[in-house]
Amino acid sequence: MTAKILEEIGTLAEQRLILPGYYTWEQFEAIESLMADSPGLRITYLDGWIEFMTLGEEHEQIKSVLAIFIGLYFFEKGINFIPVGSATRRDRARDVSFEPDESYYIGSRKEHPDLAVEVTITSGSTNKLAKYLRLRIAEVWFWENNQLAVYRLREDDYEQVSRSEFLPELDLELLVRCVLMPSIIEARQDFLKGMRPQ
Repeated sequence: MTAKILEEIGTLAEQRLILPGYYTWEQFEAIESLMADSPGLRITYLDGWIEFMTLGEEHEQIKSVLAIFIGLYFFEKGINFIPVGSATRRDRARDVSFEPDESYYIGSRKEHPDLAVEVTITSGSTNKLAKYLRLRIAEVWFWENNQLAVYRLREDDYEQVSRSEFLPELDLELLVRCVLMPSIIEARQDFLKGMRPQ
């Protein structure tokens, strides 16, 4: 009996549900308040579309390890930063509400963070960059399919770039390799070694 019960206990994988763009801001807020006590559920709103997403272990592991290495880089390079994690970004006038997986002010606090990180395990999301564009977040990193893509805001749209403009010395290939390593202790050693001059 115990073995059967243990099999049923586990974590959910990341799942997404998108409701088409017919919802007003007031309807979104009503749905959001009904779901307020649902742990591990994220709700995004963009132009009347509502997206629900559960957070699975793989998602949370990757976002947490990314945050560890990004923070390690900031400390190692002496860059002043303010980590604000997945604090909700919302603007009714711009028809948007969402939570990045990780976000950072670089240097000092501003209206919105300078850098946001989003981890995507399952596809089917609404336009990934549109919500960030509404708030003009300067740089957005997307982790998807064990790869990291960096986008930089240019005028009125994002352009994919090969390096972070906030962290130009950060070796993104090293970062990805270390995030995927099975031992976080060995990954930390490799990351620090890769950052420091030989």
